[in-house]
Amino acid sequence: MKGSTKVVKGRIEEAAGALTDNDRLRAQGQTDQAVGHVKQAGEKGVQKAKDSARKIVDKARNIAQKGVDKAKGRY
Repeated sequence: MKGSTKVVKGRIEEAAGALTDNDRLRAQGQTDQAVGHVKQAGEKGVQKAKDSARKIVDKARNIAQKGVDKAKGRY
């Protein structure tokens, strides 16, 4: 997951900034964490969309197969 890597990187940068009293590095770490969280949310949304599309395709395939079976007199 790309988002989780960004979150971890951000945490490390933020901690390094806190240890070295570097506000710029700390802020960059917080930004990277926020970007990582947004990417994770986007990845979840894409996965949900794929799952929904799969369900719709499967249902359509089943309906089409029933139609074929009925037309061939198997239903």
